Order: sequence, then C-alpha cells, then structure tokens
Amino acid sequence: MARLIHYDGDQQIPNRLGDPFGDDVRDEPFSIPRDDTMTFTTTTSGVPMPDPSKSMHGYERTESESLAINYRQNSRSPSLPAVPSRLPSPSGFGNRESASASTIVGYRDEDPYATERPKSFIDKSETSLVDNAAGMGRSDNYQDFDYAEPMGEESHTVNEKAAPFQSFLGSGKYPMEQRIEDKKRGIGRQKHPFVVWALTIAMAGVFINELVVNSKAQGTPVSFKPVVNPMLGPSESALINLGARFPPCMKAVAGIPSQIACLNDTANPPDRLCSLEDVCGFGGFHGETPNQWYRFITAIFLHAGFIHILLNMVAQLTVSAQIEREMGSAGFLITYFAAGIFGNVLGGNFSLVGAPSIGASGAIFGTVAVTWVDLFAHWKYQYRPGRKLAFMSVELIFGIALGYIPYVDNFAHLGGLCMGLLVGTTLYPVISPTKRHKLIMWGFRLAAIPLAIILFVVLIRNFYTSDPYAACSGCRYLSCIPTSSNNHCQGTGFTTTTTTGGSSI
Repeated sequence: MARLIHYDGDQQIPNRLGDPFGDDVRDEPFSIPRDDTMTFTTTTSGVPMPDPSKSMHGYERTESESLAINYRQNSRSPSLPAVPSRLPSPSGFGNRESASASTIVGYRDEDPYATERPKSFIDKSETSLVDNAAGMGRSDNYQDFDYAEPMGEESHTVNEKAAPFQSFLGSGKYPMEQRIEDKKRGIGRQKHPFVVWALTIAMAGVFINELVVNSKAQGTPVSFKPVVNPMLGPSESALINLGARFPPCMKAVAGIPSQIACLNDTANPPDRLCSLEDVCGFGGFHGETPNQWYRFITAIFLHAGFIHILLNMVAQLTVSAQIEREMGSAGFLITYFAAGIFGNVLGGNFSLVGAPSIGASGAIFGTVAVTWVDLFAHWKYQYRPGRKLAFMSVELIFGIALGYIPYVDNFAHLGGLCMGLLVGTTLYPVISPTKRHKLIMWGFRLAAIPLAIILFVVLIRNFYTSDPYAACSGCRYLSCIPTSSNNHCQGTGFTTTTTTGGSSI
C-alpha cells in the first residue's frame, strides 16, 4: 500500500522515524509538512524509498539507511550493477545530485549459509534494500528450513547400493541406524507380500476344484457319507486322487489292500471299490512300483475343508505375509517350500502310512519359525521381548496340540518348524551392530546349511529304502491319540470301515 508524502525543500526534517504500526503515527509516519509542490511515493513499512541524504537540506539518515550505506562501503563482495529505482524522482529538486535519487545500489546479505538456501531466496538477494524491507514477512519468501535438505546432497540410501548377495543376506551399505529404525517400525524389504497373495489365490482355486470333484463324484461338494468330514470338505478318496501325501501312492507299502473305496462311494463299509492305481490317479503306475514323489509338493496346496483352509489362510495372510515383507519374496519362497516339503517328508516317515495328509500348515509353521529367529537375533530392538516370547511360546504349544485332532499331522508342523529355523537363520536379514554379533550369525548360517541338506537326504532315503517305524517305533504317538478307529495307532492306520483316519496339515 503506497501513500503520498509531501516534502518542503526549506523545511527541516526531524531526525525521527515514527513506528509505522503505532496508532498515533500511522497517518503521519514522518511528521513532514505537506506541500503539494513536491511528492513521491513510499511504502507503509516506514522506510523512505529514495536516498535523499544528499538532495535534501538538513536531512539525517535513518538507522536502516546508515547500515545499508556502511555495508555497501565496507563490503568485500564485488559491487553489483546499479538497479534503476521504480520510484519517480521527486519534482522540484532540480539538478541537485539527482543521480543519487534515480538509482539505488543493490543490497546483498552475505549470509554464510547462503549456499544452502533455496533458490527462491538467493535469486532475491540482488533486489534493493527497499524491496527487501517492503517484502519482509511475505509468505512467498518463506521456507521451512527444519525440513529442507541441503542443496547438492543426496540420500546415502540412493547412491550407496549393496551387492546382490549382500542385499540378499541383509548386509551392505544400507545405513545401520536406518535399518534399526525400520526394524522397530516393522518396515521390511518390500511393501507388499506378492508371493503370499499368489499362493493364497492358487490354494483357493485348488480348493474350489476339490469341491467340484467331490460334487461330481458324490453329488455334494462336502462329503457327508459314509461319514461326515469334520473339516467340511471332500471325501478321503477325492483328496487322495487330487494329490494328498499318501505313501501307498508313493512307494510300496505292506498292509494296504489293492482295492479301496472309489470317489463316488457313500456306503460304510464301502460297496464301490476301485484299484489303488485308479484312486491315486495322475496316470497311474504303468505296472511299476508307485513313485508319485511330487505328492510331497502337491499336498501343500490341498486342504481338507472349509475350516481347514480358513484357519491356514488367516495365518498365511498375517504371519507369513509379514515375514515376506521382511525377507523379500525370494528368501520367503525358498523358506516356505523348504519347510512345507520337509514337513511332508518327516510326516511320511513317522505318521501312519495309511492316513492321507494335506495342507499348508507345515510351510506356515516354517514362517512362524522365522519369527523366532527374528526375536532372538534382534532381542534388544523388540518391543517388550519377554512378553513376546511368552506369547509365541503359547502359540507354539497350541499349534502342537492341534496336531492330535483328526485330519491334522503334527509331524508336518514339527518338520516345518525345524526347517524354517534352519533356512530362516540362513536367509533372514539380521542386523548385526557389532563384529561379534556378525560372527555368531555367520557361524549359525554355516552350520544350518549343511544340517538342512543332511536332514533332507537322510529322511528321503529313509522314506524309500527303510521301514520308518523301525527307527522310532514310539514317534507315531506324537501325532496320534490311540483309539479303536485307528487301531490304537498300530499298523498302517488304514481301515475299510471309516474315512476319518486321514490327517490334514
């Protein structure tokens, strides 16, 4: 806002500059007598626009003008080119050094931090003192320096990239402080668990196919005859046909009859019998010894019923999903399938050979094992680690207890947990703040890798070449409660009078 101020060439101008914001002097900031013969404009900031120190008789400089003139005279910086004033020269001054009033030397504040200021600030440094004073406090000049990054500096996480192997194991140049902060906040390597989502969609699709197959065979998606499936799903024969872990379809097993219930059988005892080769499906055995080894893998994608798949998918979309975010998709995929396959291998060795087993619980228990690796490796970064340990212990005991109910294989749980610990120790990105901690972790890793390989080789060999029960005759009781329906956990566990002897994992 500008106003007209009148000067009289013969009038003494008092050496006073009134407060432009005080109510008593707002209308007459300079207390200068009015004369219509001479006028020029000024702003309401209280600083006169021209420098009348030489052109007006008896004028004494204000404090701000004196500081600006002294600064220009003593400044070491090179002189800036004269900037024409935007204000007209006052009339009536004649030729009395009018040049000083028509031009004003630019004012520049040599701030030692000027090199770090935003460009919007630096570009305005060559404006006049009056422009700087007039623009003081305007919002377009404001920058919040508490959140501004120094110019010319880039984040270390952008420029410093770790080698692929170092990144896979969670080491490299990623700043330690940032990794610790991310760990406390639950931030992992990636934002979305893509593998978990893909596995969940695939398992849901497989389960729909199970219901379709059972509906075609028995007329209903859920088997109610000869007995009700407690998991509310297909019949045992349908599950075997679709890829359940069933040792008689994978090797020669003594004590299993050559004729078992067909998929469409609804009588108890069954009155519709089919050959073992037909029930096993997948093209049969072609007259050779059964060797459908891939059932160690296909059983992971099958589920015994609605209750079974809902429980597993809830755990998979919560616990397993968080582990994938922290490990990354590659490490998670290896851990998930290593745990799931090894759980089926261990169950094939020590569970009842006549009971089919299916489900992803072994693989999920493997991801649960990784949470134990995380807890002990990052104990001091955990929130209330003692309480978390107690809660996880209760969860583990509850999960093992579930292994004793029908259609649940405890060996798959224990096998997945064991392999999850070994593979998780190797692949989980552990933060090692000290050299001693790093050496301990690498010692565990170097021991876990060969141990995992040895367990796989020994148990797979034992499954195909030895009698599983001879090595540990009492191990079967870890997953079986002796009842009359399972012959008190003796023999194969297979019976032709009931279909509730299977196990889901």
